[in-house]
Amino acid sequence: MSFLEFFKLLGGVGLFLYGMSIMSTGLKNAAGEQLKTILEHATKNRFTATFVGLLVTILIQSSSATDMMVIGFVNSGLMSLIQAIGVIMGANIGTTVTAQITAFSLGAYAPLILFVGAIMYMFVKKTIIRHIGSIIMGFGMLFVGISIIGDAIKPLSQSPAFIQFLTSIENPAILVIFGVLFTALLQSSSSSVVIFQTFAIQGLLSFEDVVFLVIGAAIGSVTPNILASLTTNRNGKRTAMLNLLFNLFRAAIILSVIAAFPVVLEWIQALSPDNIGRQVANAHTIFAIVAVICLLPFTRQLVALSKKIIRELPEETQKIKDRQLIYMQEGNLPPAVALQQAQMEITRLARYAAQNLQTSIDCFFNRKDELVEKVEDTEDTVNYLTHAITTRLVRMRTHNMTGHERNRITQMTLVVADAERISDHAENIIEYETQMTTQKTKLSDEALAELKMIAEASMKAINFSIDIFEHETFDKLKEAESLEQAVDDMEKQIVNNHITRLLSKSCDPLAGVVFTNMASDLERCSDHAINIAFALHEFDFEDPANQPVLRRHLS
Repeated sequence: MSFLEFFKLLGGVGLFLYGMSIMSTGLKNAAGEQLKTILEHATKNRFTATFVGLLVTILIQSSSATDMMVIGFVNSGLMSLIQAIGVIMGANIGTTVTAQITAFSLGAYAPLILFVGAIMYMFVKKTIIRHIGSIIMGFGMLFVGISIIGDAIKPLSQSPAFIQFLTSIENPAILVIFGVLFTALLQSSSSSVVIFQTFAIQGLLSFEDVVFLVIGAAIGSVTPNILASLTTNRNGKRTAMLNLLFNLFRAAIILSVIAAFPVVLEWIQALSPDNIGRQVANAHTIFAIVAVICLLPFTRQLVALSKKIIRELPEETQKIKDRQLIYMQEGNLPPAVALQQAQMEITRLARYAAQNLQTSIDCFFNRKDELVEKVEDTEDTVNYLTHAITTRLVRMRTHNMTGHERNRITQMTLVVADAERISDHAENIIEYETQMTTQKTKLSDEALAELKMIAEASMKAINFSIDIFEHETFDKLKEAESLEQAVDDMEKQIVNNHITRLLSKSCDPLAGVVFTNMASDLERCSDHAINIAFALHEFDFEDPANQPVLRRHLS
């Protein structure tokens, strides 16, 4: 092979990869956020999760993209490892569709397909048509790339040295390892399988040799996911490990079947006796389906194995417990019981939010990286519980309830939102601290003292209000209002003091912005607190005229 032919081969591979990327992007854009929504809502049913993984991967033509989305969902707590392994298995079947497509001899029509796609993409203004055009254009690039690869490797079939090299590799283990390394280098199993498929079509490799290369390619395909998981939490890393374990077991199963029943390869060849490209594609698909059938019943064992390899830390176990509803139970419970459970669960949520705010305040005054991470983790927990509690409250409204009971559900839903906003303000405070550190600016001692004062007052108001909500001690509402009013007055006073410092130029302007923003955040938290305190106050629902006005501070 001359340098020109080698460059042609590289160009063909590059065009194939770019075509795959263009087609994948077009499909994702055409589908909008629906693909992510489908993945996010993959149920705990392992069969449904497998089908979802298969469907999404067929649509976006990239198992790596599907797996990376799954890693992201598991990392953020939106998907469990049990759900993830089902989607990963489905993705491993879905990715074989690429080889099935490229087994068609469309090289002669590829330039026309590419031209049509380019016209639609470049000259049509309608967004959906442009997305479809990019899909068609990517599809055309894919086949043009395959044609270039085929043309580039044709001379190799006449090269005695290359033929001798290929025929010398008789050990299936070496072929599997070569498939792993080659795919890891390309970062795409679809690309490597298509290249092996092309080698077979050109007569450079036998069907049996390509089978072992394809088995290795499946293992090598996990490389992008392992790299992507390096920046995730331990559950994200376990997701990548699940993908690796699945493909290792898949390779072991297929190699064992081939060793025990060599006639299997003859059966696959018999499906398309005169088309070695189709034979390779069929082997790729059949192996994936067989592996999923064999391993799907053992998903829990695979998850357990991933947890043994990447062991669970005590704080992880606690986090899992935190992100579960403890008090609210499923089932058609008596309204009084269901409402009591909801009140206890919401109190728990509010305590998490208050704790998160206190942690962010501690971090602001005493910078510690572990506190930043703790705030972010608790915020994720608060968001998860907010969604879970709100969903359960909505279901409760469908039960037989009185007007008074329905109103309590409404008020509880508002409390959930108030608690969630308190935790959001905690994140804001962390950002202020980061901003101060990045810009290398500091608050004056006087400003720090004032912020500490309003922070303590705000926390006192929040905890006091949560106590009122939990125990319905409404005789303390006036005291709660006094605490909230004190925070309001304090915010006005310290902001005036801040303006005075600005005018006297004794305050750094950037630090001053952080000061006013943080004071505002703390004051808004006390507003949310008084909402929580008043939420379950008894009203006279028979006579709206006797109903006291409930304070709702929106911020």
